[in-house]
Amino acid sequence: MTTHTDIIGSLDTLATVPPTEYAHEHAPRLPLAERVPEFYRAMLRLETAAAKDIDPTLYHLIKIRASQINHCGFCIDMHSKDALAEGETAERIIQLSAWEESRHFYTERELAALALTESVTVLTDGFVPDEVYARAAAQFDETELARVISAIVVINAWNRIGVTTRMTPGHYTPRSA
Repeated sequence: MTTHTDIIGSLDTLATVPPTEYAHEHAPRLPLAERVPEFYRAMLRLETAAAKDIDPTLYHLIKIRASQINHCGFCIDMHSKDALAEGETAERIIQLSAWEESRHFYTERELAALALTESVTVLTDGFVPDEVYARAAAQFDETELARVISAIVVINAWNRIGVTTRMTPGHYTPRSA
């Protein structure tokens, strides 16, 4: 029978053995900002508008969670580093992919925003469920809720750009670092 001590001992051993070789880093496909600068500038204006008057901590959580769902490594890298640079804890970022099981790390407002983020990001049922929207509406006034929705929409657009053009994660440095 495997015990927690066995697992931890195995993990300690793995942590001390350096990898022999990492996988090859993929090259970006298309420099979108160079090819359509007017579109890119418009996206930056949308980002600025979405970020206005929204709690920065909440905004980081929304951006990281949507990026996790959309498998946008570039955005996960960028927004995790930004969040850490602005004082977010590594523990809350690590737990974000399992936020429903790790509820005690987040406020009720954050939980409502995360549920809404998932519903807006994954539209496989074709709609945002009434209970998810109502939960968010109970936590935010109408203007705040509109800002949360705007933040979710903008990060989803950025994720689609990042994934489609294969923006490479790992090279981003936060401005506040």
